[in-house]
Amino acid sequence: MEQTAPSADDEIDYRAQPERYRIGRGEVGVFHVQPYKGELLPLWTIRTPALARDSAESIAARYREYRAAADFVGMDMARKYLQMGYTRARRYANRKGGRKHGPDGEPLPLGTGDPAKAEVAPIFAAHREEVVADPEYQRLKAQHQRLINRRSPA
Repeated sequence: MEQTAPSADDEIDYRAQPERYRIGRGEVGVFHVQPYKGELLPLWTIRTPALARDSAESIAARYREYRAAADFVGMDMARKYLQMGYTRARRYANRKGGRKHGPDGEPLPLGTGDPAKAEVAPIFAAHREEVVADPEYQRLKAQHQRLINRRSPA
């Protein structure tokens, strides 16, 4: 697992202050947005297809809990962990060690990765697609964006 530098975001309780959450692209914030990082990261793995299936299902179950509580930040963070499962699995499926470049800075060839990771990626992708297609996710996302836009200085 990657180590990330401490961030000011690490000190914010986004469950208590959801208005401070910015949606961001892709996987932005997965290692900083608390308490969701602490709840979702232990569930996340791409080690094997079987473990990945359990992982994606556990994260999807947590998504449903956040959804039942109308906790958009939790819902979006679950989406991000599912996205990260897909992108990391694809990276390791494409290239040995998941690295795009060698020590010399030259691009490493495609097709040298772990074929099992190619099985993992669609597991996470399917769950992620369910989340982004969920009308309640879309509704709460739009509501959150309106809240943020109202709070931002013009």
